[in-house]
Amino acid sequence: MELINNDQSVIYLDHAATSWPKPAAVTEAVVNAMINDAANPGRGSHAMAVRASRILFETRKQLAKLFNIKNPNDIAFASNTTMALNMAIKGFLKPGDHVIATSVEHNSVRRPLYYLEQKIGIQVTYIEADETGNLNVDDIAKAIQPNTTLAVVNHSSNLLGTIMPVAEIAEILKKHDIKLLVDAAQSAGIIPVDVRAMGIHMLAFPGHKGLLGPQGTGGLYIDPSLELEPLLHGGTGSQSEAIEQPHVRPDRYEAGTQNTPGLAGLKVGVQHVLNETVQSIQTKEWTLAQRLMHGLQPLNGVKLLGPAIGKQRTGIVAFNIEGIDPSELSFILDQHYRIAVRAGFHCTPLAHTCAGTSATGAIRASVGIYTTGAEVDALTDAIKEIIQQYGI
Repeated sequence: MELINNDQSVIYLDHAATSWPKPAAVTEAVVNAMINDAANPGRGSHAMAVRASRILFETRKQLAKLFNIKNPNDIAFASNTTMALNMAIKGFLKPGDHVIATSVEHNSVRRPLYYLEQKIGIQVTYIEADETGNLNVDDIAKAIQPNTTLAVVNHSSNLLGTIMPVAEIAEILKKHDIKLLVDAAQSAGIIPVDVRAMGIHMLAFPGHKGLLGPQGTGGLYIDPSLELEPLLHGGTGSQSEAIEQPHVRPDRYEAGTQNTPGLAGLKVGVQHVLNETVQSIQTKEWTLAQRLMHGLQPLNGVKLLGPAIGKQRTGIVAFNIEGIDPSELSFILDQHYRIAVRAGFHCTPLAHTCAGTSATGAIRASVGIYTTGAEVDALTDAIKEIIQQYGI
């Protein structure tokens, strides 16, 4: 598929933050929606409004196919994974509830949980992962209390690339009727996700990463057995005569005008993922990650984070170089080599504590569907030169 890329000189290795470039068809779909289908979806019966509504429904259908969701209307759109996680956490939990989470969670989980700890008195237990991000599922069983109602699990760490055994965790929770919320920020479109086979009750996902859609898109799958308190209240275009928020899905969770152009692009992005198949994307990204790790591991001063070479992981490779500040290294790579990576704490201080990098942060390179072996090798070669220049 043709790509629109106005800066071919950049080696972009920051796909864990957002995928780039997008397929040309995604951009075309966004522009087409802006030009031809720019009416308000669900707010009118004229032809343009109907076409806008159709875009939203077709996007839901594609997502339902990707995640094996029976009813597309159980998907509520959100502006990103953070909003979706807030919808789930704040909409589900009640005063006195106990929550199980892991020590590799993103701040989009940690901060809402902390907020509810302070405001309504929920309790949270964080299961400790080891330095590679892996955890013992038996520890989850041990953490269950009589008031445990929810477990929140990061499907894949955005720092370490570790993939959590979601289905195994779900089996443990099922015995106690505990609901499972999965943060799929780093797995949607990259690792196979089947909400029914994996026992997932709520799935928060981004549109702008592995699904190749525009920024400002994402969503939350809500199991039909659950009823969440809406995060937002307001106009839905349905049951406008009622003072209460409608109970019909997805309207209950989608107050206000939706991002029709963005969702038009997301529909095309998801279709592209379906055509490529998630399995093939996962294999490609794993292969590239292994190539990068094999190139970096022998270099003086380099410490790789996350699962060892040959182990299961996503296309994320985080590392540090002894004696070089990660932010300085990122700046050098950008300014002198035109290589885009991310340095810092990646909004996940918990995972940095696990990895032993809470004092320094780390460099994170992350590959995507269009990354080439030559680009990965360019990063390795750049790191070799920098190490030599620093005399490490």
